[in-house]
Amino acid sequence: MSQYQPFKQQVVDTARQLTEQGYLMATGGNLSVRIAGRPAFAITPSNLDYLKMQPDDVCVLDLDLHVLEGERKPSVESSMHAGIYRVRADVNAVVHTHQVYASTLALINAPIPALFDEQARFLGRSVEIIPYAPSGTGFLKNAIVKHIQNHNNAYIMQNHGALCFGHDIERAAHNVEILEKCALAYLLALCTERSVSKIPLPIREIAFAKLRKDQKKAERGETSTSGE
Repeated sequence: MSQYQPFKQQVVDTARQLTEQGYLMATGGNLSVRIAGRPAFAITPSNLDYLKMQPDDVCVLDLDLHVLEGERKPSVESSMHAGIYRVRADVNAVVHTHQVYASTLALINAPIPALFDEQARFLGRSVEIIPYAPSGTGFLKNAIVKHIQNHNNAYIMQNHGALCFGHDIERAAHNVEILEKCALAYLLALCTERSVSKIPLPIREIAFAKLRKDQKKAERGETSTSGE
């Protein structure tokens, strides 16, 4: 059995889960997990239906994008994932989706302020907009690397989709769900044309401090307590 098999299986299982939940569709989006103890990651292949994907289809790359294992062409966004892992040592999984409500905010350039305790606890102080750059390009990778160093765990990519991180793949997938809940609630609130309330600043900072505590544990390779 391949030494990377457990990581490849995580990618397959999570891709199937997110597809069945409606966050991934057909071949859109991509996801990856960091290979523990190595400067490498396992990532979904390019142009393959997630519901048909098997562990042998998953690609394993080092952070310079050299193929370590896999016969298929890796996702065109592989450089984006590598860039994220280089600058965020706390991130062990990345999920990029074209989920509908977050993608709607991407079209109207509307970042999400801190609306809920859960949002601040797991996604960060806010969900910011990363300026548009063409998919699969160095321009996009550079824009993302520039904007993710504030330690938030969710971002909206202008005219593109959503980006969620986690200390493991389960947390990253859960953050996809939290983001979509927040995006839908914010869109509906904006439609009322009434003032949108936010959680108090001290509460936001307390929640964010807990997130940072989890991230620092992940950087040290310790088990996180973010399920509290």
